[in-house]
Amino acid sequence: MIVLTGRLIKQIDEIVTISFANTMDLEIANIFCDLVEIKNFSRTADLHGISQSAVSQQLAHLEMAHNTQFINRKKRPLELTESGQVFYHGCKDLLERYNQLNSELAALGKTKCRINLASIFSIGMHTLQAYIKKFMKIYPDVNLSVEYLDAKDIYARLLKGSIDIGVVALPKQDRNVRVYSFENEQLVLVCSPGHSFAALGDIDIHQLQGEKFIAFSQDVPTRHHIDDILKRYSVSVQIMMEFDNIETIKRAIEIKSGVSILPLPSVQTEVSNGTLTVVEFSNKHFFRPTGIITQKGHPLSKAGQYLLELMQNETGMER
Repeated sequence: MIVLTGRLIKQIDEIVTISFANTMDLEIANIFCDLVEIKNFSRTADLHGISQSAVSQQLAHLEMAHNTQFINRKKRPLELTESGQVFYHGCKDLLERYNQLNSELAALGKTKCRINLASIFSIGMHTLQAYIKKFMKIYPDVNLSVEYLDAKDIYARLLKGSIDIGVVALPKQDRNVRVYSFENEQLVLVCSPGHSFAALGDIDIHQLQGEKFIAFSQDVPTRHHIDDILKRYSVSVQIMMEFDNIETIKRAIEIKSGVSILPLPSVQTEVSNGTLTVVEFSNKHFFRPTGIITQKGHPLSKAGQYLLELMQNETGMER
């Protein structure tokens, strides 16, 4: 099986850029290469179903665009100049790579491929959506199944082989799991628009001392991460409610049951709608690390490998 790697994706970008450049496109490159190989304007024109004059004009256009002569017209048969040799080999390489990539993409389209991905809800509904949309534009025929599960279920199903890729917050180390860094989500104070904190430009975390607080359930990794931050600054809050999902926490904040600390991507819709307000911390930027997990010894399909690359954000490194 051919793996569609980041290198090949880069090649697509290069081809598209050159293809739509003002100086030439792939069809002109093809005509130029045929002219070099056939060494005859008339037969090249017949091959492409155009006039001999059109072939001459396209060659002249290329030479004018690059301010150099590619073919010595005084020689019979036609002979390439030094610049022409460089340009010819570049065009041949371009066309070969373009044809190869077309073949690979066509083969992928004919291959029935399914990717089973599971994510915790807060990442899947917000941070992950842009990656899924981009992936589906490139692989519209791939059957991508996305489920929203809690972290325990994601690890369990990954190890059973029923999912290919998992996305979790604060990924844990496991000898059977590969962990790749994903996005670090900024943590912010979230309150109702009518709360006194809503008018602040930023807030010192010590101002949360004694505040009514809506927290994640004790078994949610993000809860322990936020508790550690508060403990680090010796801040105690009043836990009013505990929920195992971020959507319920947001609803509780909206009805003024308390404030919370949540990942910024998960509340942007409510902020835009005016139902919630976020305030950044003045002490420092706090983040919730997130990660992509796959099972060791469980190879991904070529589409799955590209999805993994896409989600790694270029700087993502396996740990």
